[in-house]
Amino acid sequence: MKIDVFGLNTSLEHSGSLTDWNAAMLGFLAHAAVTPKHLMAVLEREPGFALGHATKGMFYLLLGRRELVAVAQGDLANAKQALEQGGATPRERLYVQALDVWMTGQPSGAVRLLEQVLRDHPQDALAMKLSHAIRFVLGDAAGMRRSVERVMPAYGTDHAAHGYLLGCHAFTLEETGEYDRAEIAGRQALWTAPDDAWGLHAVAHVHDMTGNARRGLDWLAGRENAWAHCNNFRYHVWWHKALMHLDQGETDVVLDLYDRDIRADKTDDYRDISNATSLLGRLELEGVDVGDRWQELADLSAARTEDGCLIFADLHYLLALSADSRETEVASMLRRIHRDASANRTEVEARMARPGVSAAEGLAAFGESRFAEAFAHLSAARGDMQHAGGSHAQRDIFERLTIDAGLRAGLLDQTEAILNDRRARRGSEDAYDAARRNLISVGRGQEGAQSVPAQ
Repeated sequence: MKIDVFGLNTSLEHSGSLTDWNAAMLGFLAHAAVTPKHLMAVLEREPGFALGHATKGMFYLLLGRRELVAVAQGDLANAKQALEQGGATPRERLYVQALDVWMTGQPSGAVRLLEQVLRDHPQDALAMKLSHAIRFVLGDAAGMRRSVERVMPAYGTDHAAHGYLLGCHAFTLEETGEYDRAEIAGRQALWTAPDDAWGLHAVAHVHDMTGNARRGLDWLAGRENAWAHCNNFRYHVWWHKALMHLDQGETDVVLDLYDRDIRADKTDDYRDISNATSLLGRLELEGVDVGDRWQELADLSAARTEDGCLIFADLHYLLALSADSRETEVASMLRRIHRDASANRTEVEARMARPGVSAAEGLAAFGESRFAEAFAHLSAARGDMQHAGGSHAQRDIFERLTIDAGLRAGLLDQTEAILNDRRARRGSEDAYDAARRNLISVGRGQEGAQSVPAQ
């Protein structure tokens, strides 16, 4: 029995295993690229470590890929076999149960079991971050915040995960609209844990939501080491930087970041594809010619039409397919989303139904320039888009498409109402908001409005 870096008993037997296990947990908190290497070293040395197998399975499920579900199923089988050998602590057994429940299509059930771990062991930062990550996928910002704030008293300044917890808290504050507190918490997180890319990116979110692109760029400048060590999360931080340059109208810089950093590696991870598709979509809405960049994303997305692990991923695949006029694949994906929505047996399928069906139909209609229809579908999905998962900044591409569809359909009053709601939720006006309001004024023939070319 070994005690881990958070002061918790584990069923590990060897000191070398404990060293790698601690590194794997801290790596997960830091989004470090080396995390899988340490986890695999633990399992190679101690194949009877049920918690390690359960954690690996949950890591795979977080990747949101259909072919990895079978891999996670194998991890669950290995974890259960390890439990039969005895030696696992009650805390470790709850992790196995969490994976088991998640495999049935109920990720919120996994969250409840992880929260049970945290009730008895609030200092368990692995459970904290897993709960945080799953709730993020579910779009449960309020739940993320409650979870973090419940365990905060257990994280003194000497706790190994103190800085990472602050980073998680910063993100939950931002996603629940407390921007000033979020910025303070995110800065504290990075002071405490200089490799806390999540906390750093929480502050970037604050500047995005409050329309302070210049301050956001100043925040990221010189702090590249805070995300250089990351797995594909580093592409996401570069994406945030690109959004700030876009708000400044610096589209050449945006395209350079896209080619040099965001899509430097042509991965097919849904998170990387969502970064790329949403950025190209924003650029095109501003009238920027993105060349043949859609083709690569559409090629990758064409292989995912039957995936169905996450509606968030599916919508970004569909965005790429629609933008590249892949009519056959778009039709195939729409059929599959409708089929999953009709089944409605799991939480994933429930999200295919709402907001999935309306959002997907809206994206397809927008891609075919059926703007009134696109607006009807996308605006119908708006009230449920939180349940697609992701962050406010990530989902804003769907908001922008809704607004632009309304403008192109001539639905000025309805579009203005959505702009008003968007500004109220974000806390200020950004460049996108200002440009669309000006287009509405032009459309109404109001004096003093600047003439902005229709996109």
